[in-house]
Amino acid sequence: MTEGLIPPGKYFMQGNVACVEAALIAGCRFFAGYPITPSSEILQWMSYRLPQVGGHFIQMEDEIASIMAVLGASNAGVKSMTATSGPGFSLMQEGIGFGMMTETPCVIVNVQRGGPSTGIPTLVGQGDVMQARWGSHGDYEAIVYAPNNVQEMFDLTIKAFNASEEYRQPVVLLADQVISHMYGSLTVPPHDEIKIVNRKLPCVPPNIPDFKPFDAKYEVPPMALAGMGYRVHVTGLTHDERGYPYYTHEVSTWCVKHLVSKVRNNAKKIWEVEHFMLEDADIVLISYGITSRSSYQAVKIARSEGIKAGMLRLITLWPFPDEIVKKVSEQAKVIVVPEINMGQIIHPVREVAECLVVGLSWAPGAVPTPDVILDTIRYVSR
Repeated sequence: MTEGLIPPGKYFMQGNVACVEAALIAGCRFFAGYPITPSSEILQWMSYRLPQVGGHFIQMEDEIASIMAVLGASNAGVKSMTATSGPGFSLMQEGIGFGMMTETPCVIVNVQRGGPSTGIPTLVGQGDVMQARWGSHGDYEAIVYAPNNVQEMFDLTIKAFNASEEYRQPVVLLADQVISHMYGSLTVPPHDEIKIVNRKLPCVPPNIPDFKPFDAKYEVPPMALAGMGYRVHVTGLTHDERGYPYYTHEVSTWCVKHLVSKVRNNAKKIWEVEHFMLEDADIVLISYGITSRSSYQAVKIARSEGIKAGMLRLITLWPFPDEIVKKVSEQAKVIVVPEINMGQIIHPVREVAECLVVGLSWAPGAVPTPDVILDTIRYVSR
């Protein structure tokens, strides 16, 4: 069904609006959220566009209610999404953990801003990188994408929905204030050329007595939806294959290993990176989001000065592409990690790197310019 969807073609569009249009193409038909800068345009545009495609929009009383409404709609079989920033993302963490345990597909867009706490609501930050991975307690594997332009706000929103449906879990699109508010070119391909993944449904009838909604024979079990007639128990408690609470260590081991292995076993399939002038690079920038846009220019200028610089741009932040980073580090003399925080993605980089790793920590509220990054490249090249 393409009725009401944005037609294929070329557009000049804001990042947040591109995200909405992509979500609708991916099949999103429910949005629950609460306004918060700098993600509010997503909520506003969803309130206008969802009714046009037969979907439902609800402005909730807060972000806790928003994430739980999204999880409920998803369990009823509707592709669902919310969007937030900073403090709102913090409030959603328990719900995200519930979604991980219950294996409920949904997409959370977090448009990062300056922090901590209320911070700088209207300006840029990249301080939620670790929270996106470790924000909720317990063991699970996060899937997190980081766009760096309007086109990727579109493309990665669809990939986020596809990943959430394929692996049955919440997936985060980790944008930032500049990328989300940026206007840029967008190409919408023909709808039939866009890959859309839908969750697998049970292939057995609902009246069988031994139906197991979390059947261990599947890496990702088919999802029985509310109203289909299956006997399903949905709980955040540690549960067995039937979905019922069960507190033996044997069941705990199975449950937690299942939650992490479905992502770990497919990490190479999920990883996306961009190699930029890395063929002979001695100095490698590892960057993501808006900071990577300054890094492109810094690398180009460094090359003009005879410095062999390059960049590995992380599109998938989590699961962390450790093997790719390790391979790049084996040819490099120095890795520089510029990010708008006091050092976050630098930690998994250091865990696997075979060379010196230098951080360029930049406080929230502004994007590090190419000259700032270039100064660090020059310093480490001495």
